[in-house]
Amino acid sequence: MLQRNTRSNNQGKLMRVINVAAAQMGPIQKADSREAVVKRMIALMDQAKARGADLIVYPELALTTFFPRWYMTDQSEVDRWFEREMPNAATMPLFERAALHQIAMNFGYAELTPDGHHFNTSILTDKSARIVGKYRKVHLPGHAEFDAERAFQHLEKRYFEPGDLGFNVWRELDGILGMAICNDRRWPETYRVMGLQGVEMVMIGYNTPSVNAEKSEEGPAKRLFHNRLSVQAGAYQNSTWVVCVAKAGVEDGHPLIGGTLIVNPDGEIVVEAKTEEDELLVHSCDLDATAFGKSTIFNFAQHRRIEHYGLITSRTGAQPPPEN
Repeated sequence: MLQRNTRSNNQGKLMRVINVAAAQMGPIQKADSREAVVKRMIALMDQAKARGADLIVYPELALTTFFPRWYMTDQSEVDRWFEREMPNAATMPLFERAALHQIAMNFGYAELTPDGHHFNTSILTDKSARIVGKYRKVHLPGHAEFDAERAFQHLEKRYFEPGDLGFNVWRELDGILGMAICNDRRWPETYRVMGLQGVEMVMIGYNTPSVNAEKSEEGPAKRLFHNRLSVQAGAYQNSTWVVCVAKAGVEDGHPLIGGTLIVNPDGEIVVEAKTEEDELLVHSCDLDATAFGKSTIFNFAQHRRIEHYGLITSRTGAQPPPEN
């Protein structure tokens, strides 16, 4: 059921506003239990409730360390990082608290399906903690085999399959909401497919290393720049809010950037994290603020010329024109 989430402005006009809590999480070590992590997530949710949040957004792989940095050959060792059902015994307290607080939530985890498939997954619940949406990461970065040339491993292609659900949107909290995960934020197709469905808020969780494993001179400053650039461009070009939430800090010696931020439909950062620890950002997002861009410069129906876009869906790798 569509939940009305309206407020009135000073002129008495109803506005569609979502009070969003971006729940950045500090590092999670390999030795940390799911139960310990969930307690941290609940503490952030309690803060969000105290600040009037309607929706809380957590990072990618919110329940565990970023395990794709570790090379593993024993599948049973790999599978211990995956959740076979959601909610489960470890996460049920989080769902119960969300239902008690009447806060919708979005968080990421490693999903092992009943038929044996492995995905990097994100879910959306309504205010009763009922799962209403699921997304599986499409753009998997990294590599599948041990790479001695890298400063550290990034084995998402080893442990996950590309997502099979596409870039869907859901009507929830009186708005049109979509999800993406980490590397997806760098690809304009991510936002555009949701933009073509009228998306008004995109929720993205990420775990981004502070240094490029293949380019050591690309450190935290450049990585934060690229984070902002990608998110701001996606928000502006599709006239949508974007809530982009990090897991940050040093996990077993491996640093991750923070930089959690909320970007408005004009591509402006309205709030950004200051730490690499558990940190809550709260902002009131007026969904009607998306209407101007969608009806003017990014009026897709009026301005898009799809007869010229065929290469986007017919070709993967770049093919330069032949030499003269």
